[in-house]
Amino acid sequence: MVTKKEIQYEGYGRCLEIANDLVRLVVTLDFGPRIIRYSFLDGENILFEDKDRVFSEANPNMDNVFGEGSVWYIYGGHRLWTSPEDNPRTYYPDNDPVSYELTDNGAVFMPPVQKYTQYGYTIRVSLHENTTEVTVDHGVTNHGPWDITLSPWPITVLSPGGTEIVPQPVWQTGCAPKLKMAFWDYVKMTDKRLVWLNEYITLKQDPQGDDRMKFGINSQHGYAMYFNHGDMFLKQFSPKQDGNYPDGGMSFETFTNPLFLEMETLGELTTITPGNTTWHTETWSLHKADLPELTDEAIGAFKKQYIK
Repeated sequence: MVTKKEIQYEGYGRCLEIANDLVRLVVTLDFGPRIIRYSFLDGENILFEDKDRVFSEANPNMDNVFGEGSVWYIYGGHRLWTSPEDNPRTYYPDNDPVSYELTDNGAVFMPPVQKYTQYGYTIRVSLHENTTEVTVDHGVTNHGPWDITLSPWPITVLSPGGTEIVPQPVWQTGCAPKLKMAFWDYVKMTDKRLVWLNEYITLKQDPQGDDRMKFGINSQHGYAMYFNHGDMFLKQFSPKQDGNYPDGGMSFETFTNPLFLEMETLGELTTITPGNTTWHTETWSLHKADLPELTDEAIGAFKKQYIK
C-alpha cells in the first residue's frame, strides 16, 4: 500500500511523504516543488540536499525581471526546468508555496504560474505499491497569450561521492556519425572524473574536484545509473533517434561540481499554443547494488539485471 502524509522535514519545512514498504519520497510544499528525498526506508538519501542553501543564483538580470533581491535556490533533489537554458528566464525564483492533489499512488504538485514567463509547471509522482519504481510526469503549460517553444527539462540532483554510468549509442549509421555530444565552455577534456569506454561513459562526483563538468549525448537506450553508498539509482525515459532536442540534439545531459551530480533528461523541443501542455515522463527505481568494475564487459553483464 502507498501512504501519503504531510510531515516536517529538517531544513525544508512542510513536505509530503509518499511511501510504501520499501522506499519513501519526500516532496517540498513550502517552495519548489522539489522531490527532496528518495531512499529505502532504512537507507541514505540518493538525492542531494542543500539544507544550508549553499548553491543559489542571484544577479542584476534577475533583479530587473523578477524584482529586487530575487534569488533562485537549487534546494537539491529533483526539479523541473525548461531548455534551452537562459538566465534569467530559466532561473525563476520558485520560492512560493506549492499546492497539491492526492492520487491513488502519489500526488500531483502544482506551483503558482510563473509571473514572468507565464509557464505553469506540473509534477505528478506515482509510486508502485510493491516495488521501488516511481513514475514522474512533468508538464509545462502555456498560460500566456502567445506560442512558446521549449523542451521540458527534468533535473535530478544526486548526493556527493557517487559514480554515474551512461550508455553510448550503438546504432548502425553507415557513413553517418552515430554519436552526438555537446560540451560546455568550462569543460576540460582531460578531466579525470570522466572515463571513456567503448560502450559507456562514466562520470564520478568528486567532492575534492575544483571545477565543473557537463556533457550531453543523443541517448539511444534511455537510461543512466548512479551508484552511491551501496545503492543504485536508475533513471529511464524514452528518447527518439531523430527527435528535435535542444543543445544540438541532446536528449540526455549530466553535470557535476564539488557539491553534487545532476542527471538530466530532455523532451523534444515543442511549440505550445496558449492553454496547452507538453509532457515528459521519467521512470525511477532504486536497487541495493555496488558499482561494477568499470569495463564494458562488467557493466554490460550488470545492467542486464535491471534493463530489459
